[in-house]
Amino acid sequence: MEIDMDVKPVRSRDLALIGYDHASSTLEVVFRAGGVYRYREVPESVYHGLMTAPSHGAFFQKHIKAQYTFTKIS
Repeated sequence: MEIDMDVKPVRSRDLALIGYDHASSTLEVVFRAGGVYRYREVPESVYHGLMTAPSHGAFFQKHIKAQYTFTKIS
């Protein structure tokens, strides 16, 4: 499966970049401290919630981190 990630920088203490592939519902998160993770089967509504949240880090911790299967890619 080819992933076409739409990646955007975010203002966050912990997160540097957030990407989303609509075709595969894959969320990619690049952390400022290092590490790139891909979360599978993330609904587009959750991605939009993350991108519009007042705190990207707090939204990620509460709604994504322990909710979705992930793979560390670097």
